[in-house]
Amino acid sequence: MTSVTRVIEGRARDLGGFAVRRVLPAAGMPTIGPFIFFDHMGPAVFAAGGGVDVRPHPHIGLATVTYLYEGVFMHRDSLGSAQVIRPGDVNWMVAGRGIVHSERTPPELRGAEGTVRAHGIQTWVALPAAHEETEPSFAHHPAASLPEIRKPGVVLRVIAGDAWGQHAPARVFSPTLYVDAALGQGATIDLPQEHEQRAAYVATGQIVVEGTRHVPGQMVVFEAGRRVRLESTATSRVLLLGGAPLDGQRSIWWNFVSSSRDRIERAKADWREERFAPVPGDPERIPLPEE
Repeated sequence: MTSVTRVIEGRARDLGGFAVRRVLPAAGMPTIGPFIFFDHMGPAVFAAGGGVDVRPHPHIGLATVTYLYEGVFMHRDSLGSAQVIRPGDVNWMVAGRGIVHSERTPPELRGAEGTVRAHGIQTWVALPAAHEETEPSFAHHPAASLPEIRKPGVVLRVIAGDAWGQHAPARVFSPTLYVDAALGQGATIDLPQEHEQRAAYVATGQIVVEGTRHVPGQMVVFEAGRRVRLESTATSRVLLLGGAPLDGQRSIWWNFVSSSRDRIERAKADWREERFAPVPGDPERIPLPEE
């Protein structure tokens, strides 16, 4: 009997010349552990003067984490945070009752054509119902602060939560698995079994699970409690994710996540009426989408 319960294919989207694969939420599988949103950004190369420009926009009821393989972003938010994120760093932003943020390529890096690159993973982690209205917060964890586990041909970095007895510095609100696995050709790893829900996303290269090959853009979902071994057949980067199931259903609309539809309606009204706090140093804003 196979340990694989599903393979999710990322859906390609073009965000104005910037390619994105949307993986979660997927039809029939809105979440894996607390992860309710998973986007693979790029890889992208921008023309001279170009870059990523995600204008200020609001969130409620979730935590966000941007994890870069390549490129540099400037994060700004309504708490007054202004933080550069580089490959391997973790920007952990807890929206809770409400926050506004932007992510942009810093102006000083928008040089000659081909010099601005962007490649990484953007995820949202839904908060347990008891913490949906927690105070918003932001924490930056540089690459050197993340736990690192080395095995033959493998480097594992714990981005958030727990794995192989190591605990990441980001504050999580429920059992969480989020690991960056760098695999050399022919390397193997066995996934941690303590997390009820688990998946592996192939960002680059390719892996084999129980004789089946999986390529970039595919998220492989596994049965709880089963032993799972991944084998790389090329130099690969794989994201391992999961954790405890969410405590009940969540609604997701635009950038808002909540266990209450009424709360989302209130957030929509708050953004429309400009009741969210602004982002210092970034006066633009993305308007509420048409319904």
